[in-house]
Amino acid sequence: MRVLLDGNLNWQLIRYFDADFQVTTMDRQRWKGKQNGELLEQAAETFDVLVTMDKGFEYQQNISKYAIGVIIIFAKSNKLQDIQPAMLEVNQVLRDVQPGQVIHVNADVIAR
Repeated sequence: MRVLLDGNLNWQLIRYFDADFQVTTMDRQRWKGKQNGELLEQAAETFDVLVTMDKGFEYQQNISKYAIGVIIIFAKSNKLQDIQPAMLEVNQVLRDVQPGQVIHVNADVIAR
């Protein structure tokens, strides 16, 4: 499965993904600064899932029309130590997310 990390996530998060996922970042794709609609359209051509912290993402875009799933992580901040507790669940839901589907993972609840 091919996974794209949104620009609002720390690139070092890559090391917390299971080995069976191919994970890269928007920076590595040279897509920094792409707006959500353009990003989804382009990402859907190459990736299976977009992982982001953009809470408004699903309300700004009609994700169901794109051939890509989206995982939205809710955390206190985008610092690695705040997001890392969610990675076990992120790895689990990555196996089930379908194109056009949005799944929420809340790191704050997991960390408690």
